[in-house]
Amino acid sequence: MFPINRRQVSGRIYPPWASPRVAILWIQPAIFVLAGIAAFLIRFDFTLTAGNIEHLRWALTIWTIVKTAVFRALKLERGSWAFVSVPDFLRVGLGNVIGSAVSALAIALLAPPGFPRSVYIVDLLLSTYGTVGIRLLVRIARDPAAARGSRRGSGKSVLIYGAGQAGVMLLRELRANARLRYNVRGFIDDNPEKTGTSVQLAPVLATGNELAPVVEHHKIDEVLVAIPSATAPEMTRILQHCQNAGVPCKAIPGLSGLIEGSSLAVQIREVAVEDLLCRTPVRLDETGIREKLWGKTVVVTGAAGSIGSELCRQIARFQPEAIVAYDTAETGLFHLEQEMRAVFPDVRFCPEVGNIQNRRRLDEVFEQHSPSVLYHAAAYKHVPMMEAQLFEAVENNILGTWNIADSASEYGIADFVMISSDKAVRPTGVMGLSKRTAEMVIKSFENGGSKFVSVRFGNVLGSNGSVVPLFKKQIAAGGPVTLTHPEMRRYFMTIPEAVQLVLQASTMGKGGEIFVLDMGQPIKIVDLARNLITLSGFRPDRDIRLEFTGIRPGEKLFEELSNYEEDMLPTYHEKVKIYSGNGVPPEGMKPHIEAIRDFCLARDAKHLIFELKKLVPEFTPSAELLQQFFVSRLSGRSNLDLSTGRRARTAERAV
Repeated sequence: MFPINRRQVSGRIYPPWASPRVAILWIQPAIFVLAGIAAFLIRFDFTLTAGNIEHLRWALTIWTIVKTAVFRALKLERGSWAFVSVPDFLRVGLGNVIGSAVSALAIALLAPPGFPRSVYIVDLLLSTYGTVGIRLLVRIARDPAAARGSRRGSGKSVLIYGAGQAGVMLLRELRANARLRYNVRGFIDDNPEKTGTSVQLAPVLATGNELAPVVEHHKIDEVLVAIPSATAPEMTRILQHCQNAGVPCKAIPGLSGLIEGSSLAVQIREVAVEDLLCRTPVRLDETGIREKLWGKTVVVTGAAGSIGSELCRQIARFQPEAIVAYDTAETGLFHLEQEMRAVFPDVRFCPEVGNIQNRRRLDEVFEQHSPSVLYHAAAYKHVPMMEAQLFEAVENNILGTWNIADSASEYGIADFVMISSDKAVRPTGVMGLSKRTAEMVIKSFENGGSKFVSVRFGNVLGSNGSVVPLFKKQIAAGGPVTLTHPEMRRYFMTIPEAVQLVLQASTMGKGGEIFVLDMGQPIKIVDLARNLITLSGFRPDRDIRLEFTGIRPGEKLFEELSNYEEDMLPTYHEKVKIYSGNGVPPEGMKPHIEAIRDFCLARDAKHLIFELKKLVPEFTPSAELLQQFFVSRLSGRSNLDLSTGRRARTAERAV
């Protein structure tokens, strides 16, 4: 045995003279020698004269030395033959061509005259076949995928949906990794021309329309969707095929979600509702974003929320000097701080607990950190709840926005970006009314110094208040899934996509603009609910019942992204547009804010709504809000003298 100087390669112990690297060093010269001898024998019909043998001696010496040197110069002796691929074969072929060319020159200069020229071609072919063939044999012998390709495994019986490049890669990886315990029975592909063919010994069994009988015949446990370029309608159709066949499906991520350099097999996941949205991957101009954020101190209000926390994560990618996270939710801030310090240890993260309605606290934070950029995501966003909480919505979304914009202007923050909503367009509810007024507040601060802009977009999947978590809870409880109206439609996008486009929009414009994100096509809420039920393994209307409850206070059937009187202007990014319209001049907004503050202090709902309607004449109060006027009048709350509100405000400021 060999007690010392043994080497471990790929989990195996080899003596020095038998390691794979040493074996390669003598196998390749042996191939060159055998190829040269065979070339002469073939050329002269296996009968060599004395002159032929003399030429053979010279040729073998030169071929072996030159070709070995060329292979070493091209580093062809390195790498594992067990994982050799087509690019490796091409490099080996190139090495043989170069080696033969250099050898031919050396033979012409050194060998005796009369060397048979046809031997050069025969030797080149035999050397190439030999050096490529030995690698291919090792690949076949050592490749677990090839070894398992012709026999059935012991794990789940699965079909791969998609016989393209991604499907073939997934097949190889599943065969190579026995621990995944997947037994691939074949492919499903919607191209009927592929049906009946085979890919690496795996048959293409049928198209998606014929999935059900294939699943039943082969007793399939699961379908793996390997079409990273699939559009939302295509994914919806595939999901329906699997639902009709009664088999669960999983998928590899789309093109925008694939982890570069990572195995496809380890990226297999459940099909998500985001896969069924009519969205295309976002293309960012990261250079402009980096120039804006690199080395800057950035404030994010509402940082503990879904949008605010994602803003912090994505801002950190561009290496700011510091991120100041401002929110009233101390628990959310605590968890965000732990995450940011673990994932982005080189970015200084400063959690600050405070309310945007507290001007003194805002001034303290801005004075302490001297920020350059501010993203304002703090707001009350729940439509039906805000319909019943008029004063709280106005005090937070309007007066709070005024406070933070006024303080930002005073402390010289260069860029101010407010997150708005599509519900600000021709609002019918308090939440939309407050956000539209907040847009006007932001526009009024634009004076050529600090740049104030708003970014308007629709519903965000997975955000706080999104319908998706509610639907999932109802599905988990066995239903029913409650919806407001069968024709209710909304724009949807994912949290990361929304935040990416917010960062992109913040690099554009000169100030005072409202940027609107391209939300794609509006989606029926009932279709979203049915897809979620299907993704959960149930059948809509059979396993899980859908129940319509009626439109809630402040809601509209259809959301819009712009007013009729707003002009749309393009930007250099295809998913960001500018809407420009008339606004209240800077000197004209402050009296409105003073009046709004007075009416809130006096709890005078009627006059508050009248004041807001002066600013937003397109606002249409809901029946529920008008009913509040009637109830408040009966209770006498709306009869409070306006001077009471002024005295209360004066006392509040004194404190």
